Amino acid sequence: MAQQPGQPRRTDWIRGRTAWLKGRTATLRDAPFPRRLAAQLIHIHVLDTATRLAAQTFLTAIPVLFVLAAFMPRVVRNSVSDSLRTVLGLQGASLDEITGALNPSGAESTTDTFGGVGILVTLLAATTCSRILQRLCERSWHLPHLAGRLAAWRWLAWLLMWLTALILQGQIRSGLGTGAAIGAVLYLITATLLWWWTQHLLLGGRIPWPPLLPGAVLTAAALTVLAWASRLYVPRSLNRSITQFGPLGLVFTLLSWLIVVFTAVTLCIGIGYVVASQGRLARLLGTPTPNPEDED
Repeated sequence: MAQQPGQPRRTDWIRGRTAWLKGRTATLRDAPFPRRLAAQLIHIHVLDTATRLAAQTFLTAIPVLFVLAAFMPRVVRNSVSDSLRTVLGLQGASLDEITGALNPSGAESTTDTFGGVGILVTLLAATTCSRILQRLCERSWHLPHLAGRLAAWRWLAWLLMWLTALILQGQIRSGLGTGAAIGAVLYLITATLLWWWTQHLLLGGRIPWPPLLPGAVLTAAALTVLAWASRLYVPRSLNRSITQFGPLGLVFTLLSWLIVVFTAVTLCIGIGYVVASQGRLARLLGTPTPNPEDED
């Protein structure tokens, strides 16, 4: 097939731009913080990565929760419903939609029909989220892609931890029964630990623990603010969308909110690298210097 007249020139420009960005990686550590931050945000493709994470979470990871609901004991289903109600502030029609999905009628027949093989296939499909998140962490830390044979178990481990954390969110946000103020502190601490572990796991242990801490703290702080904001925005938006569009309104609102959440995650993980490699802090944390030749 013949190439379009302007295609070679455009391809050369893209290659040249990519080479320039990689070449600048080696000297970014000594550049002013705003310049390094701008280069990092361009490098990690913030909106593209956030949109892919949101779409895959909605299409694969969230359905895992509803599929497993058919196999969960009722106490676990109730815990998930409490978590979603507490974190998102669900009420009215939106809460009824979620509760109905988590407590399907004919659960026993659904269990028999779906089977263990179905659960396994659904879990494997949901690891797409883990793979995209792994690539985000690798791009943020300027590391080559970890081979699938070394990373496969990490994708599944991250997904199972995510599901466990979601089930426990209601209890954490309520401060284990002590109140919302304690709950906010507990949520911040647990989210920091979760995202600290997430980076270390998906990077294959190639970056020491200390340099990963700034990104984990930033991500946890952003998600804590968004969790609070979601209780003001999501319920009203969901109820209005469901009233106007029915169940399809649930899709629009949740997908839009997931894009906001994963934009925050993408930004914070990317910025975490810039902060951790900043001058004196880099020496204190022992942040390694990236090698641009190793990166894809």
